Amino acid sequence: MAERDIRCYGDPVLRTRCTEVTVFDDRLRRMVQDLADTTVPEGRAAVAAPQIGMDKRIFAYHLDGRIGHVINPVIVETGGELRDIDEGCLSVPGLWFPTPRWEYAAVTGLNVEGEEIRVEGEEVFAQMLQHETQHLDGIVYIETLPAERRRQALKAIRQTDWFMAGR
Repeated sequence: MAERDIRCYGDPVLRTRCTEVTVFDDRLRRMVQDLADTTVPEGRAAVAAPQIGMDKRIFAYHLDGRIGHVINPVIVETGGELRDIDEGCLSVPGLWFPTPRWEYAAVTGLNVEGEEIRVEGEEVFAQMLQHETQHLDGIVYIETLPAERRRQALKAIRQTDWFMAGR
């Protein structure tokens, strides 16, 4: 299939709640494969469908030796402490900000065959599950930051070459 270009912050697709997947066919398999292929380059842990311009509730991951995808994910459990963890995003390239995340998270959803799955993890994997599921709700992580940190993040974004190039 194909590695796809990543949409950057400011693109309206990143601010839109994605639609549920209801048809499990070859077209869906191709979408999931494109997402999986897009996670392969160095420095990538996961990619959500809106990051490559698709309005579907899907993300793929390639992190900590685990490779997979979740369709129509729902966060069903979080635990441990809510801690600030340095976080970045392919759609906000080159910038990292401490982001409140639970130490443990679990999502349920479906695989490409339409079978129910549960994916869970701790630390960075939990962070990824929370981050990617929020993408599907039209939320980019910088929007979850405490007010002062969010202002600093938005200022830093406005000063980037990639943000200015999209204007």
